[in-house]
Amino acid sequence: MNRFVQAARVAAAALLAGGAPGVAQRAPGPARAAAAERALAAAPAPRLIVFITVDQMRGEYIDRWAAQYTGGLARLRRGGAVFTDAFQDHAVTETAPGHATVLSGREPWKTGIVRNDAGVQDPQVSQVGSPGPGASPFRFRGSVLMDWLRAADPLSRGLSVSRKDRGAILPMGRAQQQVFWYEARTGDFVTSTYYADTLASWVRALNERHLPQGYAGKVWTLVLPPGAYTEPDSVPVESRDSGFVFPHPMPADPAAAAAWLPETPFMDEVTIAAALSGLEALRLGAGDHTDLLAVSLSATDYIGHRYGPDSREIHDQILRLDRLLGGFIDSVYARMDSSRVVFALTADHGVSPYPEVRAPSPAQAAAAHVDLAPLARRFQQSLAARGVAASAFQFSGEGVLLVDRRAFARAGVRADSVIGAFAADARAVPGVRRVDLGADLPRADTLHDPVARRWLHMIPPDLPIALAVTLQPGHVWGRLAIAMHGQPSDIDAHVPIVFYGPWFRPGRYPGFVRVVDVAPTLAEIAGVRPTEPIDGRVLRQALREPATAAAAQQ
Repeated sequence: MNRFVQAARVAAAALLAGGAPGVAQRAPGPARAAAAERALAAAPAPRLIVFITVDQMRGEYIDRWAAQYTGGLARLRRGGAVFTDAFQDHAVTETAPGHATVLSGREPWKTGIVRNDAGVQDPQVSQVGSPGPGASPFRFRGSVLMDWLRAADPLSRGLSVSRKDRGAILPMGRAQQQVFWYEARTGDFVTSTYYADTLASWVRALNERHLPQGYAGKVWTLVLPPGAYTEPDSVPVESRDSGFVFPHPMPADPAAAAAWLPETPFMDEVTIAAALSGLEALRLGAGDHTDLLAVSLSATDYIGHRYGPDSREIHDQILRLDRLLGGFIDSVYARMDSSRVVFALTADHGVSPYPEVRAPSPAQAAAAHVDLAPLARRFQQSLAARGVAASAFQFSGEGVLLVDRRAFARAGVRADSVIGAFAADARAVPGVRRVDLGADLPRADTLHDPVARRWLHMIPPDLPIALAVTLQPGHVWGRLAIAMHGQPSDIDAHVPIVFYGPWFRPGRYPGFVRVVDVAPTLAEIAGVRPTEPIDGRVLRQALREPATAAAAQQ
């Protein structure tokens, strides 16, 4: 199968070259390439790239409450290049795969990060700064923007911070820069021995300020009068049927407040404080090279899971995010020349509504939970009686069936027959939209079939995927009492992409683009090249001409 998957990807790229869905950009001719090189030389590069990933930010959020934005989102919408039809163009729309794409320019089939459960967990390293399990990018394959910057100038430096370990680690790939995440059990920012044996002095000083503990007893209240919110504030399915009405008080105990912090907008405030502390301590952007500050803001994800994308809580969270980003942009500009800074914003995935809450779209009105685990167990039990171990037939929570064909062969069982029977039974389960056999995906029409294309973008050549199950839009896997994501549907895949700085022409840009296009676009304005083949393309339609960009920096 793997040989044919590779061939299918090459064929799709040839068909769709030039920026259509699912492809890398067609290589320019010699004259065009030479002109691009001259343009890069003429335009001054940014001294600082500020890259913001808002975990679980739906593409619609950039406009949904725009009339109430007064801060950073207002500024980005007004003065930035806003791509309105941007997508994470892979199937398993989870945090780890999404964060691995944002600065690599490559889909999961190349990064090797295909699900959260096989993300950054690493038992061979330990956490630094607080006891806890280790994390590293050891599963990540290939390079990222940080590597491309350092290949051009070894003095380039990077800092990445997030509430989540995977949110901090994966945008930096395997680059051993400064990477920190939040440990809720202690309220400290930590790293792992992959990066350092001790915490940097500025991080120790940050932790000694005990910012998370300072939120003890604070109350999350609405930033606007209640009448400014159209969403109901009494939806019992939210927050596991408890604490779903404003206001939301923080625990009075400081340690408990630090542990609860990620479930509130205050987590983003602490993450931004960490980013600004690092920016100042490391003097990012102060040299003659390009530095990178990556910030992953996780509060939208926690709040979106707990309350859902149609809740009053997520509305208020996005308003708070707008105001927080406004202060963040001002703080960055206060530290360095704004004409040498570029901001980029995107998301790792979207989210589906609670199946129990009737959504605005009729297609989502009958949404429900889907669980194929009982079906998989029945097949495992039947196979065990024929000498096939359960580990040789594994159905994951992301809708993927993994089959060890050698184990089937040793037991004298035809794997394809079993896979076909499982596919037939799965198709009959309510809520299942389609079941694609791994052998059939390479023959799919990737130009007109986004689901097949996203599965192809998901599967590394060495992963033995026998079939992939896709649910109806709005349906979710499992029985968790939270709003979920993870499907190849547009509900989960549509995200914002915004660039802000003198290199970009403000405006709204319709037309399909992908998150893998962000890194090569940033590389273009920084005057560097990817060090390996990538899936993304430069979004030239938003770039100013070099002379215009230079004038905008005056």
